[in-house]
Amino acid sequence: MFAVAPMMDWTDRHCRSFHRVMTRRALLYTEMVTADAVIHGRRDALLGFSADQHPVALQLGGSATEKLAEATRIGASFGYDEINLNVGCPSDRVQSGRFGACLMREPALVAELYTAMQAAAPDIPVTIKCRIGVDEQEPQEALFDLVDRVAARGCRSFIVHARKAWLEGLSPKQNREIPPLDYALVRKLKAERPALNIVLNGGLESLDHARAETDGVDGVMLGRAAYKTPFELLRVDRAFFGDADPVATAADAVIAYLPYIEARLAEGSHLHAMTRHMLGLFHGKPGGRLWRRVLSEEGVRADAGVDVVEKALAQVTRAYAPV
Repeated sequence: MFAVAPMMDWTDRHCRSFHRVMTRRALLYTEMVTADAVIHGRRDALLGFSADQHPVALQLGGSATEKLAEATRIGASFGYDEINLNVGCPSDRVQSGRFGACLMREPALVAELYTAMQAAAPDIPVTIKCRIGVDEQEPQEALFDLVDRVAARGCRSFIVHARKAWLEGLSPKQNREIPPLDYALVRKLKAERPALNIVLNGGLESLDHARAETDGVDGVMLGRAAYKTPFELLRVDRAFFGDADPVATAADAVIAYLPYIEARLAEGSHLHAMTRHMLGLFHGKPGGRLWRRVLSEEGVRADAGVDVVEKALAQVTRAYAPV
C-alpha cells in the first residue's frame, strides 16, 4: 500500500488531481477538515473532488462524537473511499480544539469517536492516523494502548507517524523534524498485532527510501517529499503495484494535467491555485529554476491561462535540448 499524506494547505483538490496523473494506484488524502467546517461550511468547496481522484480519503479533525459522526456521514455521501480521523497533528489551533495529537492522551475517547464514525459510514473504512505518543508519554505504552482500544471496536487500519509530538516547546515544523523516528516500534506493533493493517509514516525522504522501509509493515505514506518533489510519484505504480506507470516523464505529467487546468479555469479557478502544486516538478533538473520562475511570476496574474504552463514547460524542454 502506498499513500500520499494529508497535508494542511497543500493536498487540496487541485493537488490531488495533479498527483493522480502520475499515479493511478496511490491512495490520496485530503487536507484535514474539521467536523465543524464540514457541517457548517461550504461543503462543495471543502469536500468536492473530481471522479478521477479515486481512491481518495477524507481526513477529519474533531473530538465531539456527534459532530464527527455527522461529518463522516456527509463525507461518505460525497463518495470518499475512506474516512480518516486525525490523532496526530500537533499545531496550536488543533490543540485548542482538543483534537489532533492531544487525543493520544485520551485513547478511550478515540475509541468512542471511531465507533460513532464507523456507524455513520458502515460501507467504507474509518481509519486512524496517529503519533507514537505525546510529551512525556512512553511511546510503546501510548501507541499500543490507543491501537488496542480502537481495534477492539473494529478498526483495522492505523497510519502511524513514527515520532512523538511535543505539544509544548516545539512548533509543528519542529515536530516533523526534531523528535527521533522510531520505525522499529511501528514494526513491533505490526508484528504483535498481525491482523491489523499498519502503515508507516514520518521522515520518508523519497520513493526509494519509502520502498526500503516497507519490510514489516503493510504500507508506507509519503508526505512532504511527494509534494515538494512530485516527480517521486512517477514510479509509484510500477514500484509498489507492478502496474505500468500512467506517464513516463514529468513533462508528460504536465501535458496530462492541462485538460484539468483548462476545465477549472473555465469554472473560474485561478491558475495559481493549480500551478502552485507543480513548482517542484523539475526540482534539481535542467530548466527547473526557469520552470518555477515562469509559474511563480506569471501564474499569479488574474488572467493567467494554460499558455503560462506551456511557456514554463518550453523552458524545460529547451534546457534538455542538445546543444
